[in-house]
Amino acid sequence: MESISKADVKNKIILLREDLNSDVEKGKVVMSERIKQSAETIKALQKRGAKIVVIAHQGRPGKGDFTSLEQHAKLLNRYVKIKFIQDIIGKKAENAIKGLGNGDAILLDNIRKLRDETDFTKKDFVSRLSGWCDIYVNDAFSVCHRKQASIVSFPRHMKSFAGPLLMKETNALKRINLKNCLYILAGAKPEDNIMLMRKNKVLACGLFGQMCLVALGKNLGAQNAYLKKNISDYGKSIKSLKNRLGKMKNLVKLPVDFAVMDERRNRKEIPLENFPSKYEIYDIGKRTQNIFAGEIKKAKSIYMKGPVGYYSDSKFFKGTYAILKAISESRAFSVLGGGQLSDAITKSGISPKKFGHISLSGGALLQYLAGKRLPGLQALGFYK
Repeated sequence: MESISKADVKNKIILLREDLNSDVEKGKVVMSERIKQSAETIKALQKRGAKIVVIAHQGRPGKGDFTSLEQHAKLLNRYVKIKFIQDIIGKKAENAIKGLGNGDAILLDNIRKLRDETDFTKKDFVSRLSGWCDIYVNDAFSVCHRKQASIVSFPRHMKSFAGPLLMKETNALKRINLKNCLYILAGAKPEDNIMLMRKNKVLACGLFGQMCLVALGKNLGAQNAYLKKNISDYGKSIKSLKNRLGKMKNLVKLPVDFAVMDERRNRKEIPLENFPSKYEIYDIGKRTQNIFAGEIKKAKSIYMKGPVGYYSDSKFFKGTYAILKAISESRAFSVLGGGQLSDAITKSGISPKKFGHISLSGGALLQYLAGKRLPGLQALGFYK
C-alpha cells in the first residue's frame, strides 16, 4: 500500500475519498473531527499543486441523516477553500472537474444518492470519474469495511494511494498488541462488540454493559424498557450475549453500580444489588470507575469504544472522564475509537497526546481488531 505523501501530484486531478459523515441535528450538520481532519488532507494536497475532487457520503437513503453535502462544504470552508458541486457524474460535475486549476478543490454531492455505490451492475459512477481524474486516494479508513464502489472499485481502474488519515490509522493499529489488549466496550450495537469477545479481558460499559447484565438475568427495572426500545434486534442480541458470556467465564468485568437521574434531575448512584430501579441509567458509578481503573492500570494495550455514559450532560460525564483519565495515565499503548469518544476527549480537557491513537472509525476499526480483512485496504494492496 503506497502513501500519497510520496507521489507526484502537481497538476494531477486527485479523486479523494474522504469520510465527512457527521451527526445531523434538526436538519443541521454538526461540525465533526472528521470534517476538520479531512480539511487538513485537502489543504496539504492543494499546497502541492494538485487539483482535488472530493467524494464522500452522509447517512443512508431513507434515514433522517441522509442529506446533501452542501452543508459539509460550508463547514470545510472554515478551514480550507473548496466549492460544492450539486452533482456527481453529470455534466455539471464533468465541467467543474475539467475546469480545475492547480490548488483548486471541489466537493461532489452525496455519493449514496447513486445506486452505483452499492449496485455493482451499475458502471457510470466509476467509469466516468476514473476517466475524468488521474489518481485515486482513499483517505477514509472508517468505511474500508464497506464493499462499495467508492472504496473498492476505483483502484481497479486508476493508480491508487492511501491518504494521510488512512495511513495514520493503519500505522497505529500495527502497534497494538492484540493478544494482550484490554477491550473497553460501550455503545448501542452489541453485535459489533460481540466480535471482540473471545480470549481478551473486557470492561463492559454503557448500554453494552447493561445488556450483558440483562443477558445474565439481572432485572434493571426502567432501564430494561429503555434497552428494548433502543437496541435493534434486542432479543437476538441478548441471546448472543448470554451464549458468549457463558464461554468467557471471568474475562468480562461488569458494572457494580450505576448513576441515575432522580426526580430533581440530579445524579444519584445506586449499587447493582439495589436494582431493579424506577430510574433510567445514565452512567457508571464510583465503585465501577475504581474497579475499571484498576484493570486499566495493569493493561499493556487498550482499545476503548465509545463513552461509558451520557457524556453530553456534565453530571453524567464522570464515568467517561474517570476511564479516560485512567487510560491517559497508564503505560499501555491505547487506541480510542468512534466520533463520540473523540468529542468526549475534547470535553475532558485531557491532551490527545496522552493517548496512543484517537481513531475516527467505528465499524472498520472493530473488524480490523477482530482479525477480518477490510475490502478497502485489500483494494490498496495492504495485505501481503
